[in-house]
Amino acid sequence: MEIKKLAESLNPIERKVVKVLDNFSSFHDIIKITGLKDIEVMRALQWLQNKNIVKIKEEQKEIVSLEDNGIKYLKYGLPERIFLEALGSPISIADLAKKAKLTSEEIAISLGTLKSKAAIEITKGKEIVMSITGQGRHLLKHGLPEEQFLKEHFPRELISLNEEEKFVLENLRKRKKIVKVGLTKIISAEFTETGKKLAKEKLDEDLIEKLNPALIKSGAWKGKKFRRFDVKINVPQIFAGRKQHYRRFLDEVRQKFIALGFKEMTGPVVETDFWDMDALFMPQFHSARDIHQGYYVKEPKYAKDLPENVVKNVKAAHENGFGTGSKGWGYDFDVKRTHRHILRTQGTACSARMLASKDLKIPGKYYAIARCFRYDVVDATHLSDFFQTEGIVVEEGLNFRHLKGLLRMFAEEFAETYQIKIVPGYYPYTEPSASLYAKHPQLDWIELGGSGIFRPEMVKPLLGREVPVLAWGIGLDRLAMFKLGIKDIRQLFSHDLEFLRNAKVV
Repeated sequence: MEIKKLAESLNPIERKVVKVLDNFSSFHDIIKITGLKDIEVMRALQWLQNKNIVKIKEEQKEIVSLEDNGIKYLKYGLPERIFLEALGSPISIADLAKKAKLTSEEIAISLGTLKSKAAIEITKGKEIVMSITGQGRHLLKHGLPEEQFLKEHFPRELISLNEEEKFVLENLRKRKKIVKVGLTKIISAEFTETGKKLAKEKLDEDLIEKLNPALIKSGAWKGKKFRRFDVKINVPQIFAGRKQHYRRFLDEVRQKFIALGFKEMTGPVVETDFWDMDALFMPQFHSARDIHQGYYVKEPKYAKDLPENVVKNVKAAHENGFGTGSKGWGYDFDVKRTHRHILRTQGTACSARMLASKDLKIPGKYYAIARCFRYDVVDATHLSDFFQTEGIVVEEGLNFRHLKGLLRMFAEEFAETYQIKIVPGYYPYTEPSASLYAKHPQLDWIELGGSGIFRPEMVKPLLGREVPVLAWGIGLDRLAMFKLGIKDIRQLFSHDLEFLRNAKVV
């Protein structure tokens, strides 16, 4: 933009600031000279910097400023001056205190200060008598160093003090609430090359800022110039309130499942071994439980509300197959152990509860969004606690082809990826079992979840009869990485405000 046009684009506050910047660069000086409020000056400087007219500097500096007593003594005089003025003739301490109207603390400070300056003479007799010396009269006439110091313009930079002033400062700091030294952010501004050229332009023109009915009706706008508005200039970015990016993704997943005709099922975070593993036909001694290393609850250690008839059926399934044609696992099922409390390690616990519930309908489609917990090494693709979407489809005649189609639909619908592969897997409660993988743009192939058809040994003890049940458990955290374009799973729960403000939302 040409300099003349740039000058015509300045608002009244910007013009006031530009006029004084040649001689005053300090933020506080600009406020004092222009008479503007601090927020007005700050905004003007930011606008001018945005237009490449000035450059704002911020520095941390040690600043000396007056405290309450310092302001009081500057106005009414230091206690030692009042003390000296009361010494017209030799006088006792008691009489001087009444005459000067000083507190005992101020009397004590004045005595020490004036004695060190040889300004008073103390005579001891029946009572202590004080008198002023020639040096004291000189100080009364020409002023005390502390008085001269307090009359300086404050706040001041510590580095600007000379040696004598630093000596006075240290003496005053020993006294109560006179001066203080602290780190302060100092703001200043200086012209850029563009600003130096602009400062030479005439900025006193009375430009019209806006039109109103009265101005138009009177015709007063005729022959006058309007302020220019640069519609291309950068403006401060506004960060409107919005849902956290992962929270929004989870809500979207929930809405999609509902749109597909699924009903939501739920379960507690603090589960039992029974619903979390035993009801899933996972043997209590089997190494398959190693991948589900969980966090056991110390107190209360055991649950008291497990349905006895369902526990009895599951126990029979583990021991002899429960009439499914299976021999079961052939061991003595530990009923006490199955009551142990554990933080839920997999969303499949919700499916087990649903199969044993009276609310189950056949045919039916159910899903859950479950928070799960497992021991794990935290890295870019693993967390020790994670969200899992879990679901089942219950209907006569379902087979593995239906399951493959379901998995493909999930990958396309939720991860928006068509590069998937379904490979054989192993889960104690499904047969056949399969794992779903998808190709991430940066992380290559990653596992999204597991799936399969529930075994009769799991379904019949809970449901009471054998029906095909398609089941899956998909890690929502990893699905979200696809959808949100995130490389590190930990960013789903980031507290970094800059990241949260710029995070992609679905």
